[in-house]
Formats: sequence, structure tokens, C-alpha cells
Amino acid sequence: MAESSARVDLDGNTINPMTICMIGAGGFIGSHLCEKLLSETPHTILAVDVYNDKIKHLLEPDSLPWAGRIQFHRLNIKNDSRLEGLIKCSDLIVNLAAICTPADYNTRPLDTIYSNFIDALPVVKYCSDNNKRLIHFSTCEIYGKTIGSYLPKDSPLRQDPAYYILKEDTSPCIFGPIEKQRWSYACAKQLIERLIFAEGAENGLEFTIVRPFNWIGPRMDFIPGIDGPSEGVPRVLACFSNNLLRREPLKLVDGGESQRTFVYIKDAIEAVLLMIENPGRANGHIFNVGNPNNEVTVRQLAEMMTKVYSKVSGEDSIETPTIDVSSKEFYGEGYDDSDKRIPDMTIINKQLGWDPKTSLWDLLESTLTYQHRTYAEAVRQAIAKPVAS
Repeated sequence: MAESSARVDLDGNTINPMTICMIGAGGFIGSHLCEKLLSETPHTILAVDVYNDKIKHLLEPDSLPWAGRIQFHRLNIKNDSRLEGLIKCSDLIVNLAAICTPADYNTRPLDTIYSNFIDALPVVKYCSDNNKRLIHFSTCEIYGKTIGSYLPKDSPLRQDPAYYILKEDTSPCIFGPIEKQRWSYACAKQLIERLIFAEGAENGLEFTIVRPFNWIGPRMDFIPGIDGPSEGVPRVLACFSNNLLRREPLKLVDGGESQRTFVYIKDAIEAVLLMIENPGRANGHIFNVGNPNNEVTVRQLAEMMTKVYSKVSGEDSIETPTIDVSSKEFYGEGYDDSDKRIPDMTIINKQLGWDPKTSLWDLLESTLTYQHRTYAEAVRQAIAKPVAS
């Protein structure tokens, strides 16, 4: 329930209730942000999405303490005239809508570019034309490859943070060649960032850009064949979760040597709430939101997830817990990857005083407990079900 006493921002100013139009509210991040806003603030949400499965528990019944403070609007932003009306009657727009699954960047590059650039154009335009503040969700993929990845493998400079730590205001965006369709997502996201920045410079658009670094937690992505397409390939955590649930080896693409950082969704949502309620500190800024302390290779992640899942499920690990596969075999032609994604946290710490708290082990334990409780029985039934000829 929202707090009854007056809430203040980081500078001691009273936070007034606002109406937030959240585009993509029915997804993983949106569902957690809706929960946070409804349970801890007095703000009202206009939840816009095509699906609402992940926020159904927030929409019904009418006896919920936040009844009347969330409305669900089922619409597709690419072709619905109602969108501008919802933006006009809001104080803040949060745009989470995107295609953001690496398997799609290769196989659906046109959809990826349209979803992340073309479909986002009206949102930016409506915000600019109607003087509405925008918080736009981008991606850590916008950085592409690190400078260090182009150095000789035996160069000591590869260990110098200046060559791999990613900073919002100084790091270059380095993408692979055009034939590597994997960069269609990053390029589209970069171009919409540049458009938003230009709208701010030329037309006074108030904006904040968020660059998430692997936000992890319950309700992330889908389990193929259970609550998503059987042939679907979700992101790494859900992919590995699916393997663990089915007692299959975890597939390590190109040996799992890429390095990543992971942050718990609840920590990340704290950062977003600070952006929402501190416009004076957040406007005009791009923020990395990640946890550099939770850095592992994908192979190390697989090994850790295998141990954690064994603990939460009470099941022994299978005899061959991982297998190596090529990126071409797993993703198809045109795949490419970045070597490291380690965020610099200076700007968000200075502007909003935010630091992530949850260790990688703890966030995996929370997430895999949810995955096992939610999916284990359904997966068992699916495996036992005879396949139709």
C-alpha cells in the first residue's frame, strides 16, 4: 500500500502523485515496475501492452489496495491512434517496448529494427510535441565491442579497465560489419537514443535514457513450449533455466567465454524509481544500470546455475551439465558478439546515489526458486506427454 505520509525526493522536495503511461507494462521489467509503483507510491499507471499475463495479479480483483490506480490498455503502439491520447493525459511516459532477444536479431532483423526504432518514433514525437517527460529504455548492447577486444590477445592492456569498462559519456559504440545481422538491435537502439538526445537539444524534450545490463529475476522471458513458443530461444538465464528444468545439458555458445554482469531486477527497479521521482537529477542523463561486482563468463554462470538449481530443486546435477555449441549452430548465420559488458557506475551513483546490493548467488537462488516452483511440474507433464505424429 502506498505510504500515507508525504514522500520527498533526494533534495527534500515533496513528491506529488503523477500519472505514468508505461508502454510495455506487461513485460518482465514492466511487471516489476508496476508492482513497485503500486505498492510503494501514490502514482497512477496507464499500462499499455498487447499482453497482460505478467501483470494480471495487479489488475484483479477490485479489492486490491491499489484498485483504481492502474488501467490496462491493450494496444499495439505501431498502429493505434489512441496512443497520443494516453500520452497527452500523462505526466511521464516510460517506454519499455522492444524486441530484445538475441536469437531474433539474426532471424528477424527487419522486425528488430522496426520495433526498436521505427515503432519508437511516434512515442518520442508525441512526448516532444506535448511537452511530456520521457524515460526511454535502451540497452547495454549499444556499446557493441570493447576497445580491448581489438588488441592482441597477449596484450597487457586487455587488463586495463580503460579498455573495457563502459562509460555513458566517453565510451565509443563499436559494432561489427553490416553482414553481421546481430548488430541490427544495437544500431536501432543507438539511433533512437540519438534522436531523443537531438529532441532534447533542439526542442527541449525532457528525457532520461536507461541502459540495462542483464536484469535478472522472476518472470524473465519465457520457458519454450510452456509459456512461449516451442521453437523460441529466450535470453541466457531463461535458456539455461529451461535446460535445467528439462535435465538437459546447458548449451555454451562458442565455449561460453563471453563475460557479462548481472543485476537483480528488484535492485534495478529501485534505480528506475529514483529516476521517476527525481527529474531534476535524472533529466538529460543516460544511466548504466548494472552490477559490476557480479561479473562472470557465461560458462561460470552455467556452472553456478547448475549448483543453485540442484540446491533449490533437491535434484542431483546430470552427468554432463554443459556442452559446447557454435554460434552458427545456435543462432544461425550472421551472429557476432561482444567480449565483455562491464558498466561504469559513476554517473548513476553521483546523480541518484544508487548502488546495487544483491550478489549473483542470491539473485540466482531467488530466480531459480521461482522458476522451479512455477515451471517444474508443467515441464514434467510436457516431457511425459506423447508427441503427436
